[in-house]
Amino acid sequence: MTKLYFIRHGKTVWNAEGRFQGSGGDSPLLPESIHQIEQLGKHLRHIEFEHAFTSPIKRAVDTAEQTLGYLDHKPELTVQEGLKEFSFGVWEGKTFSEVKQHWGDMYEASRHHPEKFDASLVPGAETFPEVQIRFKKAVQEAVNMYGGEDVNLIFFSHGSALTTGMGGLLNIPLAHLRDRGGLGNTSTSILETTDGEHFTELLRNDTEYLDELADESNTI
Repeated sequence: MTKLYFIRHGKTVWNAEGRFQGSGGDSPLLPESIHQIEQLGKHLRHIEFEHAFTSPIKRAVDTAEQTLGYLDHKPELTVQEGLKEFSFGVWEGKTFSEVKQHWGDMYEASRHHPEKFDASLVPGAETFPEVQIRFKKAVQEAVNMYGGEDVNLIFFSHGSALTTGMGGLLNIPLAHLRDRGGLGNTSTSILETTDGEHFTELLRNDTEYLDELADESNTI
């Protein structure tokens, strides 16, 4: 059985400002995030990970490198392009309020009705199925290369990519992908698999090890 730990990056400046970051945007981790990453790292300290993987985007890489520094057994870290954030095209850098004002229907679809999201109406955006395909490929490559009996792997990624990608691994229909809401910054979700094809959810959006309560700016 291979156990997969999925970590969302720490809270950033744009998270706090309520802006879309996406795969083409980025902003620095907040000072408070450094403390929360320490809490995450200490929470995972005694788990032995066979390998670690991260999105290529700096906020995820920084979260990964800092978290792994707290582990008793620090694994090698590999960058996986398929773990990058959902591309939101022209929305990136804009506030949620600005996007609601100009793309109200598509904003609503992206947050609550993914089956209705039409990426052609948001120049530069990916579709939900496109994100699921690349995310699944990245995870399957990792499992095929490093998975095995009683093996733990850890992945550092992003809120929308994780919700979309893990939903794909679990075969959750697009219409129900967002039923349970988003994922908090520095949260942990865990899936397991025996074959890299079929996945079971063990834990979702765990933030109990943090000393900050979840709010809208922490969750996407």
